[in-house]
Amino acid sequence: MKILWFIPTHGDSRYLGTTRGARAASFDYFKQIAIAADSLGYEGVLIPTGRSCEDSWVIASSLIDATRRLKFLVALRPGLVAPAQSARMAATLDRLSGGRLLVNLVTGGDADELAGDGQYLPHAERYEQSSEFIRIWREILARSHDGETLDFKGKHLSVDRAKLLYPPVQRPHPPVFFGGSSEAAHELAAEQVDTYLTWGEPPEAVAAKVADVRRRAEARGRSLSFGIRLHVIVRETEDEAWDAARELVSHLDEATVAAAQAKFSQMDSVGQRRMAELHQGRFNRANVREGLEIAPNLWAGVGLVRGGAGTALVGNPQQVADRIKEYAALGLDHFVLSGYPHLEEAHRFAELVFPLLPISLREKLPGQLLTGPFGEVVANGDVPRVSQS
Repeated sequence: MKILWFIPTHGDSRYLGTTRGARAASFDYFKQIAIAADSLGYEGVLIPTGRSCEDSWVIASSLIDATRRLKFLVALRPGLVAPAQSARMAATLDRLSGGRLLVNLVTGGDADELAGDGQYLPHAERYEQSSEFIRIWREILARSHDGETLDFKGKHLSVDRAKLLYPPVQRPHPPVFFGGSSEAAHELAAEQVDTYLTWGEPPEAVAAKVADVRRRAEARGRSLSFGIRLHVIVRETEDEAWDAARELVSHLDEATVAAAQAKFSQMDSVGQRRMAELHQGRFNRANVREGLEIAPNLWAGVGLVRGGAGTALVGNPQQVADRIKEYAALGLDHFVLSGYPHLEEAHRFAELVFPLLPISLREKLPGQLLTGPFGEVVANGDVPRVSQS
């Protein structure tokens, strides 16, 4: 099991859909979150891409020297940079970080945003382009270890004698993550990626997706790992956790929710449509669980205004740990998590939930190797005792 956190390069807040309690997307803040994740023992951090985000590759590069073990799951959008150039960027970042690069292939599902980036391919052809892109990318990096070149002629992309002189640390290339819910996405995952990521749907839906991608991969003689992207709202008690969920959307109004849902409905992303179907725009400020708790401790309220991953695990530490273990039992071993605000929630989740996860994981967490004393010394001379309440 590998637990990753998130760098909110599109900004952060204590409340959704309002400037109240908001935080700017600044380098100092990103660095604070990265250092916290590194010292707490998270495997890595996801750095997103898109019009709403600061550039993922620049951010990852800027955080190399601020961290020691932390891996960077850097979002990569096919079509914006040529695959050969992207391979050089990946090799450089992997080399300079000492082999800490992970790559998240993001095809995109917002036609308006894609057009702004000069991308006009329809859904099916975008996946064709993504498949060609990542094939070229992987082959250039893999061949660089032996000084070989690559010739490739595709429908959308081609290269002649592509060559990379400085190979990555990781062989054959940094691991490739990818998420998508359409048949084309499942085909691409089965054929080319290392880890398939799903957004946080109910366990039975996740199990079906995992089974489908695994079946397609096995038909090609391949195997891959699986992961899930979720938000978390964990507190000492279940009531406190749901109060925190209520507080998170306490400044939302129906007009803001309706505007966000109208925008999401214009996208051709199957995954975004599935997220919207989980909540159907329902919003009751007086009872945030009503119609939005779509499975035990799984809440769809974040997706009322946030695109992409729109569900959160809500509960006390044991409930959240149990839900994570439930997903792990389906074959998932990567958990990419986030919470609002991201700095405080990185600490809260690590302190409350890490101790309840499998021993084999806890033993690998740098923060768990400290021998104490833990907490502030009492009355200048007494070490704090474990609370009995």
